[in-house]
Amino acid sequence: MHPAQVAMSYDQIAAKWASPEFDRSNGIEQHKRAISFIDHRGVALDVGCGCNGRFFELFRLSGLTVEGLDLSREMIRLAREADPSITLYHADICEWTAPKSYDLISAWDSIWHVPLSRQQAVLQKLCAALNPKGIIIFTAGGVEAPGEVQDAHMGVPMYHATLGVPEICRLLVGASCALRHFEYDQHPQPHVYFIAQRA
Repeated sequence: MHPAQVAMSYDQIAAKWASPEFDRSNGIEQHKRAISFIDHRGVALDVGCGCNGRFFELFRLSGLTVEGLDLSREMIRLAREADPSITLYHADICEWTAPKSYDLISAWDSIWHVPLSRQQAVLQKLCAALNPKGIIIFTAGGVEAPGEVQDAHMGVPMYHATLGVPEICRLLVGASCALRHFEYDQHPQPHVYFIAQRA
């Protein structure tokens, strides 16, 4: 699937992320761990920010200024409606250029929608957008080899891809980032998250 098609799918289901039924605890403890590694509480970027603002709230409480980016027009609309004060970018991360450097970048359950052929470049871009000692936290498919899948388990057509754990680790080293934490946090599901710090 092209990113524009993924955006259209998320436009159709965006309201689910804003509903009271959404599990707002999802990813919070993992982000608290990432924040604990930050030396300077400057600006945080949430890539694939969605619309419910749970990470924005955590970042603010941690002393960070927050910005968000999302591919879905409807996600951005709902996020702006909920909090007009936040800087939000409606853009495809594959094409987007960071306007500044960040002390924290989160890509929780988001960049695995990036086409497999472009994931390496996107991760390198995000690592390069970190300030020295900046932290990146992101999720990936916890498998050994690169792979991609398309299905409709979310009720709309959706695409997921991963470079695989070994390749992601090599990429982080090549981007001058040290791995600070790695975990299969939804075992036995192959859902992993990485916390890395730029040198």
